[in-house]
Amino acid sequence: MTKQRFFDEKTIHVFFEVSLFIKAAFAFFEIVGGILIYAVPQWLILDLVATLTQTELAEDPRDPLANYFVIAAHHLSVETRHFAAFYLASHGAIKLWLIAGLLRERLWYYPTALIVFGLFIVYQLYRYTFTYSPFLLFITGVDIVVILLTWHEYRYLRHHRSMPT
Repeated sequence: MTKQRFFDEKTIHVFFEVSLFIKAAFAFFEIVGGILIYAVPQWLILDLVATLTQTELAEDPRDPLANYFVIAAHHLSVETRHFAAFYLASHGAIKLWLIAGLLRERLWYYPTALIVFGLFIVYQLYRYTFTYSPFLLFITGVDIVVILLTWHEYRYLRHHRSMPT
């Protein structure tokens, strides 16, 4: 009698590929965001924040969220913008490179992706201790799922490629 599995290998593989495409979409937007942060001048950021918060601040001058954005925009240094732009663009590019290798089923990409995605999780959790951003927790959750699926896919491919035909 064979044991019935909740998910078969084909379903797990589909989940793996879907998770990679979701991660690739995030990576693409990180690259675009990095380029925009670098390219958009400071005065435009200040004008945009002023435009977006003016109605709320007119209703409640002590609105914490609107004031946070105004203060953050005014304290956004050139160095901070350059770091954010570099971080987002490089983070996205590295993820896209790894995802391309995983989708091509190149075995050495799997352990490399596991290590890099794990390091991204460590950094995101570190950043969470400063920001308490639920978005960071969401991204970390997605990354954990991707790591688990990557590990499963790697074991599956290694096992099936080592079997004699």
